[in-house]
Amino acid sequence: MDLLSLLLTLRPLSAPPADRPLPLWWGRAAHALLLDVVRQRDSVLAAALHENTQAEQAAGENLVRPFTVSTLIGRAGDGGPLQQEQYTLRLTAFRADVADCLAGAAREGALTAGAVVELDYFPFRVEAVQPGDLTPKTDLTPQPPSLQGKGEKEGGRGSGSPWEGCETYQTLSAPYLLAKNSAGRRIGLDFRSPTTFKSGGKHVPLPLPGLVFGSLLERWNACAPIAFPHELRRYAEECLALTQYKLSTRPVPAKSGSLRVGFVGEVSYTSLNYDRYWMSLLGVLAEFALYAGVGAGTSMGMGQCRLSDEG
Repeated sequence: MDLLSLLLTLRPLSAPPADRPLPLWWGRAAHALLLDVVRQRDSVLAAALHENTQAEQAAGENLVRPFTVSTLIGRAGDGGPLQQEQYTLRLTAFRADVADCLAGAAREGALTAGAVVELDYFPFRVEAVQPGDLTPKTDLTPQPPSLQGKGEKEGGRGSGSPWEGCETYQTLSAPYLLAKNSAGRRIGLDFRSPTTFKSGGKHVPLPLPGLVFGSLLERWNACAPIAFPHELRRYAEECLALTQYKLSTRPVPAKSGSLRVGFVGEVSYTSLNYDRYWMSLLGVLAEFALYAGVGAGTSMGMGQCRLSDEG
C-alpha cells in the first residue's frame, strides 16, 4: 500500500474543560496525533517526520511531508466539542512506510474502533474507521477515465465516503496511463479546507492552475516510483484555464496568533490546447490530490482536496 486516506469517527469522552480553551482549529493537534501513532509503530520514522517539520519551520519553505491531516469536522459548542455529537478526523499518507503505520494502527492499534485518542490533551473515543477493508486493489485492467464513475474503483474506493481510500501508485495511475481512450478536456477539484500557496515569498489564496498542479507534481515526484516531467507544470500554467468556480475565503489561526487566509470551494479547469499525454498526467495528479493535499499547511489541516464529481 502506497496511498491511504483514513476517516475516523470520534466522540468526546468529556465536556470541554472549563480551565483552558480548546483550539478553534485542530490541525496542529491532528498533526501531533498522527506523529504519535507513527511513533508507536516506528519511532525512527516518527523522528524523521518530526525533524522534517522543524526544518520547514526554520527555513520558512515548503518541504514535502508524506502525510496530511484535517481539522476536527463537526458541530461545536461555545467551549468546544459537544459530548452528544460525533466528529470526523481525516489522516492521509502518500508514502508506503507512513501508510503502513496508519493502516496497522487502524487494524490493531491506536486507531481501532473503541480506542481512545487525544487531541490537544482532550480525549475522544474512536467510534469507527473507514475504509473498513484496508486491502488495495490489484486489478490493473485499464478503463477509460471518462467512463469510470467516481467512487466506483474496485478495492481502492468503494461505496463509502469519497474522502476515504487505499491503493498503490500503480493502480491510481493505470486508468489514465494505460487506457486506450483519451483523457477528458476538463478537470474539477473540490477544495474542502482552506487552501493557499507559498509563491514569491508570499501566500497566494487562489487556485491558479500552475500553483495547484505544480504543488501536486512536487509531491508526486517526491514519493512516487516514477517521476512525471517538470514540463507538466508549464503545460498547466499555459494551457489550462480556470473556467468555472464557486469559492470563498476562510481564515485559519496560525501558530504565531496571526491568521492565514485560504480558499474553499469547487473549481473546474479546461484545456485550451488539448494534448492527450499531458491531460492524462494531470488526471493522475487530480486523483492523487485525495491523498497528498494541495498547497501549504497540508500537515496542519489545510489543503484537503479531491477530484470533483462535476469535473
